[in-house]
Amino acid sequence: MFYLGIDVGKRTHVASVMDDAGKIVLKGFSFPNSTEGGHSLLTRLRAISDDPTHFLTGMEATGHYWLALFSFLDEADYFLHVINPIQTDGWRKGTEIRKRKTDIIDSVLIADLMRYGSFEDTTLANEEMFSLRQLTRYRAYLVGTAGDFKRKIIAVLDQVFPEYDTVFSKVGVFGKASKAVLLEYATPEAFNDITAEALAETLRLASRNRVGLIKAESLKTAALDSFGIRFAQDAFTFQLRSMIEQLNFLETQIKQTEEEINQLMTSINSVIETIPGIGPITGATILGEIGDIRKFSNPKKLVAYAGIDASVSQSGQFDATHNVMSKRGSPYLRKALFQVAVVASRSDPILKAFYDKKRSEGKHHLTAIGAVSRKLCYIIHAILTNNEPYEIRQ
Repeated sequence: MFYLGIDVGKRTHVASVMDDAGKIVLKGFSFPNSTEGGHSLLTRLRAISDDPTHFLTGMEATGHYWLALFSFLDEADYFLHVINPIQTDGWRKGTEIRKRKTDIIDSVLIADLMRYGSFEDTTLANEEMFSLRQLTRYRAYLVGTAGDFKRKIIAVLDQVFPEYDTVFSKVGVFGKASKAVLLEYATPEAFNDITAEALAETLRLASRNRVGLIKAESLKTAALDSFGIRFAQDAFTFQLRSMIEQLNFLETQIKQTEEEINQLMTSINSVIETIPGIGPITGATILGEIGDIRKFSNPKKLVAYAGIDASVSQSGQFDATHNVMSKRGSPYLRKALFQVAVVASRSDPILKAFYDKKRSEGKHHLTAIGAVSRKLCYIIHAILTNNEPYEIRQ
């Protein structure tokens, strides 16, 4: 048996191979993170043995840089282990090279770790769970970016047409009718230059006849005596229209991403959505972040992974009595759990009673919601482990 250790990098990886006796048969082979680089590694390995089963391979889960190489070697039938860098750090401390750290040394160290077998795999999610994580994180990015554009649009409107949101509420500003109007008429002067009837027609077409002449007249009245700035109008108009176009594009992308998520959730048919407050999007986020539930041997580990366990503050004889949430682990999972907890604390009798109990003890609303989130982790762990739907108990 040969032990292949790979130190993963963004552009370049380094590989070393060790035999059963601990003799290094390949040391510090550097190869690019590319198809050509992958084949150059296979050429070196096949010079040692042309049978992939003769190699036990280990690589660190360094960011996302290991994924392409993992996929490449997996297709070539190499037996792979992905390990947490914390384990290699611990192994380094127990060796004579603990004070040295180079890519070559690290690849040898990983090979040696494979030889001794003193490691635990970082459990990889199956393809469906991995896809859910990719899609839900991408959706979160799109939603966050759309939110940024909305705030910037409001900032511009506050300068050029501060009365606009008195006609369209803060939420309504980003409705289809409002955005269609702003794309055509971005300043009070533009509203003053058209008739109410023409403006009403734009509103009717964008809103499918839900908004019309009354809203148009209100806009013209607001524009007539607007306190917005009068200079650099062209620059503000360009900026506003550009941002609205970007927002429209982002919202289309969000919708398409959600359709992909919904299709995947339908094919998975998970019991996660039987919990009150969990729909396809939050369910997909939770499943994608958890991956394989079996990597959490008990619900406490899931709570810790979500970062909703209490942090410990201790120094000498002092122990903190008001510990706060650790906020380690996955922020995506933590946010999804809080969203679910808000709904479940109203709709599920058991969780509502638990929430009410915390509030009666003088806990702040958010503290009580945090407690419900922790309880949800126990529920999620149980139903996913047993693959049984959640039943609301009266």
